[in-house]
Amino acid sequence: MTTCSPSPARIAVVLGTRPELVKLAPLIHELGPTARLVHTGQHWDEAMSGQFLRELDLPEPELLSGVGGRPRAGQVAAALAQLETAFTAERPGAVVVQGDTNATLAGALAANALGIPLVHVEAGLRSRDRAMPEEHNRVMVDHIADLLCAATEENAANLRAESVTGEAIELTGNTVVEVVERQLPDAAARAALLARYGLTEDAYVLATVHRPENTDTAEALGAVLSELDRIAAAGTAVLLPMHPRTRSAVERFGLAALLARLTVTEPVGYGDFLGLARHAALLVSDSGGVQEECTVLKRPLLVVRRSTERPEAVDAGFAALVPPGPELGTLAAAWLADTPDRLARLASTPSPYGDGLASERIARLTLALAGPLTA
Repeated sequence: MTTCSPSPARIAVVLGTRPELVKLAPLIHELGPTARLVHTGQHWDEAMSGQFLRELDLPEPELLSGVGGRPRAGQVAAALAQLETAFTAERPGAVVVQGDTNATLAGALAANALGIPLVHVEAGLRSRDRAMPEEHNRVMVDHIADLLCAATEENAANLRAESVTGEAIELTGNTVVEVVERQLPDAAARAALLARYGLTEDAYVLATVHRPENTDTAEALGAVLSELDRIAAAGTAVLLPMHPRTRSAVERFGLAALLARLTVTEPVGYGDFLGLARHAALLVSDSGGVQEECTVLKRPLLVVRRSTERPEAVDAGFAALVPPGPELGTLAAAWLADTPDRLARLASTPSPYGDGLASERIARLTLALAGPLTA
C-alpha cells in the first residue's frame, strides 16, 4: 500500500440549512481546497440559500435532490441514500456535520455506515426536551461521532454525563463569534441600513419567527404576532423579516391584520440581519443562532420557546425564555423601559462562546483525524 498526496476534496462538509451555512462558513474557509461542500437541499432556494452562499463567499456545493419538503423521516432517508452513493464513489477522509438538523443526522449516519471518521461541530447541546426533533438528532449524532467539538464547557459536561469517551471531546469554542465579527457591516453601512428601514438606533425591536412550535397552529402564531402588535401599538417600531414558512402560515390562518402595525419585509441577507440586530433595543426570536449572535452583538433577546439547548446566553444575562402570549409583551415592555442600563450592562459582558478561534481549532483537529489518504 502506497501513500498518496492528500486529495483536494478530502473533507466532506455536509449541511442542509441556512444556519449551517453561516456556522460552518469559517471552518470551510479554514479547510480551503480540502473541503468538499455537500448540501442536502433541506432548505434550498436560490433567493435565500444562494444569497447566503455568495455573501459568505462559499464554493458551489454538491446539491442533493428530492430532500426538501418531505417529512422528517423522508428527508433523512433521501439524503442518506444519496450521501452513501456519493461517499462510496469518492470516499472522503472525514465527514463534518454541525448542530442538529435532519441533514446533520443524515450525514452522520452515512459516515457511520461507511466507516468514515465523523466530526460533530457544536456537540453536546441539550435542551432535555424530547418533544424537539432536534434533540433526538443531536443526541444520536454525538453518540456515533469520532470527534466532538464542544462549544462550551457546559456542552462538554453534557457529553461526559452521557459517558461519551472523554478523549473524543474537544473544547473548541463556537464559530459564531468569528462569523459575526467577519460579517457585521461597518458603521457607515449599518447607518445606511437603518435609514433604509426608517429606524432609529436603540429604539426598535427586531423579530424573527419560524420554528414549527410557533407557526404550525393559529393559536401559537397568533399569540406571538399579537404581542409584537402590542409592542408596536405602545410606540416602539417592530421590524419583522418574514420567513416563507411564517408568511404561508399567516395567510393560511388569516392573521394578516396582526401585521398592520409592524414593518414586515422579505428575509434579509445575513450581513443585513447582523447590522439590524446590532442596533436593536430588543431582539425577539425563536432562532437558535440568534441566541448565540446576541452575545457577540451585545443585544438583549427574548427567546420565544418553551426550552433551549443554549442556556449559556440566558445564564450570562443576554436572553430570557418566554412563551408566546401576554408574558412576552409584558417582559418586552419591561426590558424596553430599561434599554440604556441594559445595553450598558451587556456591553461589558463577555460572550460565553469563546475567543473567535474555533474554526482554526476544528480544522486542525479534523485534518489530524482524517490523516493522509492512501491508495
